[in-house]
Amino acid sequence: MEEKLDPSIEALLANVQADDSGADSASSDDIFGGMGAKESNFEKMIMEQAAPKKKSGPVPEVDLSIKAFKPVEKVFEEESQHYFDDPQYYKTAIAGEGQASNRLHMVLSKYLSCKDVKDKMVYRQQVTMAYWELIHTMAPKTAGKSFPLPKRMMMRFAVLLPSLFRPEHRDFFEKSILENDTNEPVFYMDEWFKYISQGKIKPSATDEVRQPRKKGDDGGAQEQARLQQLQSKNSGRLQTAENSLTMAENQRSMLEVELKNKVEQLCDHEGLIGMEPHKQPYTDIQKKLFGDITSTMRQLSKNDRDLSVALKEFQDAKGAYDSVEEKLADGPEIASASSEDVDQEFETVRQMAKMTCGRQGNQFPIFTRDFFHCMPQGTGFRENVLKVLAWVESLDPGAFCRIHKNIPNRIVPFVILLPTYGDRGFCWEPFDRYNRVTSRGRIVVPMYPRDLKIAVLTAVADLRWQVAKEKASYYWMEEGLTGQYYEWIDKQKLKGELKQYFIQDYILWMTKESEGVQRLDKEVRGIFWRNMPFPQELKEDLRKRSLVYDELCKKDMNRAMSDGY
Repeated sequence: MEEKLDPSIEALLANVQADDSGADSASSDDIFGGMGAKESNFEKMIMEQAAPKKKSGPVPEVDLSIKAFKPVEKVFEEESQHYFDDPQYYKTAIAGEGQASNRLHMVLSKYLSCKDVKDKMVYRQQVTMAYWELIHTMAPKTAGKSFPLPKRMMMRFAVLLPSLFRPEHRDFFEKSILENDTNEPVFYMDEWFKYISQGKIKPSATDEVRQPRKKGDDGGAQEQARLQQLQSKNSGRLQTAENSLTMAENQRSMLEVELKNKVEQLCDHEGLIGMEPHKQPYTDIQKKLFGDITSTMRQLSKNDRDLSVALKEFQDAKGAYDSVEEKLADGPEIASASSEDVDQEFETVRQMAKMTCGRQGNQFPIFTRDFFHCMPQGTGFRENVLKVLAWVESLDPGAFCRIHKNIPNRIVPFVILLPTYGDRGFCWEPFDRYNRVTSRGRIVVPMYPRDLKIAVLTAVADLRWQVAKEKASYYWMEEGLTGQYYEWIDKQKLKGELKQYFIQDYILWMTKESEGVQRLDKEVRGIFWRNMPFPQELKEDLRKRSLVYDELCKKDMNRAMSDGY
């Protein structure tokens, strides 16, 4: 039975015909000639609609309209900022922290003056413990406006003694950019503790259940905590609903422009030579537009139903969000972060630092020329890390996307930059437990690795694995990316940690296979090709280089034709 069109859509055709009844004639061979300018205008309109929204505040909110990283305009300041010129730098950095200051000063002096190798190893371990004890006492103070710059530099770059710099190292460290002007959630350690202390970022998830302290009566405070968790879920629901509504509106605009163009072409007739003002009947090309117009109107009818559903979901989500927001505003004041939260986050960051180095790695926490061997572009400054993340996304467009209701939401995780000599980044949590839809995950990247690109790739690979595993839930060994990879590992009877095999293969996928150098097993290459595909332009380039990639492209086409892709 033929589907009945919406009356408002049927009226659209009549209105356009009436408006264009006096249009100038055009050649039938150029019947599609007028579409270019309108499509160009529409594309411009869509780009304007999708333009990133400016976010105020030091911690950027999740913006689903942003589709890529902005190009990094500069990595270093043009002139030296002289962060380490202060002759009182060491004294300012270490002073004012009680016994922690005295202990670190004492053991650091012994470590630097010691000549015996065995004794120096002992002092080195004591320096590590004393340093982290000092960081522990400083962490809650980062939220203060009067937090001294030397203390900030010590937490950010682990620079306690400027005399431990080489001249060339000191030069580019003093040109590093102090503030975060990138509008991306990439933070140094001092910034991370600052925003945790201020309550602008939630503490990282741990196995222990926190009981944050709150001002006001206990009953009201507990209710406020419950409402905050509920609001976190509502926020994800609201952003998803708004994203769906925007996509439906954009699709409607595109279909309406397409319909108007076709109707304009249909109503355009050449005059009959010698029989003016009479005009010719429809050409064969115009007659074909009847079916196209009907098809477009059916798509508009379907889009209208989808848009109505999306609008209803958005209204419900906004109503729920506003309702909880009012209750939160009327409730008792909640402390931004309790001392227990900051203490627990310190323990978490301490554990993160250990994990970047590994059990056998160099866990010495202070910057020294003896252990630092990075080039300026290979040091984990915020801008360098953003460049690597942009490169990763250019090869793996879905690296930071999570699918919800068949809609990919691009959500860049929080990136924590720790001043350690480790070589491996990792994912601490793939998303917030209370908002799995639009919350940010958390990845950790060491600042002084042997290869910054590999350090970032290991973190992104870990994020990829954990997101896919959480998506498959109980069936992670059977479904999706993790299921297919587990099945291959099981066939090969390989021993060891499954995720580490995946991370190593992901690094090969991004560094070798993306350049046409075949390093992966054929079956693994197929799994990655289907689940973490390269951009289409790169696929087309790779298929010209090898029959292996050409065969994978042919399989893509076959899956697309069978609607099973």
